[in-house]
Amino acid sequence: MSGFDENIVREYFELNGFFVRQVPKYSVRTRKKAPDEAVALMINKPEAVKEQSIANFQLFSADMESIQQAVVVVRSWYLSEFSPELLKSSSKLFNFLKKNVFNQSEAYFSKESFEDHKIWESVSNSYSNIIVLPGLPSNDPHRSESIDILKTNGIDGIITYSTILESLLRQVQANNIYQKSDLLQLMRILKIYNMVKDPQMTLFQ
Repeated sequence: MSGFDENIVREYFELNGFFVRQVPKYSVRTRKKAPDEAVALMINKPEAVKEQSIANFQLFSADMESIQQAVVVVRSWYLSEFSPELLKSSSKLFNFLKKNVFNQSEAYFSKESFEDHKIWESVSNSYSNIIVLPGLPSNDPHRSESIDILKTNGIDGIITYSTILESLLRQVQANNIYQKSDLLQLMRILKIYNMVKDPQMTLFQ
């Protein structure tokens, strides 16, 4: 499942003009015996304006212009772990993030988490730290508290799967052939057969 999640995120950043490469897989030690594996992608857009900074904590496609380089942590989100009901409930989503993300987010970007410490040393001072999540609580105080905790743990921004998928659907054209991407080809087929429609702008509000 983590490979599928990674492909979704990789396609998104590549379509937004980034060079993407995977950092060697690493593990974050938790209270459980088994380590929590995550995937990290290093993204870079050389033509981005260096003086720009990320204005928003929750990132949307319009914010991609202000990012030059970042380490993006992609968590594996299994269907049994979250549901539409969870995503609509600020309290349930907050508790889910608290259990699965908050207590580990600082470790995701620590030197010990990278198998190759030279990679960490080369990016720790010049890259933004971004994490891909299913969503943030929509209502306060859970939303504000979630953002504060993530910022305290070294996260510069988050991007949700809904933002990523909406952007991919918007950019995929039914008359194009995406031979090198099964994901984009599937989205193209769904559009050809009118199974999905382009997201409305109201979805980004």
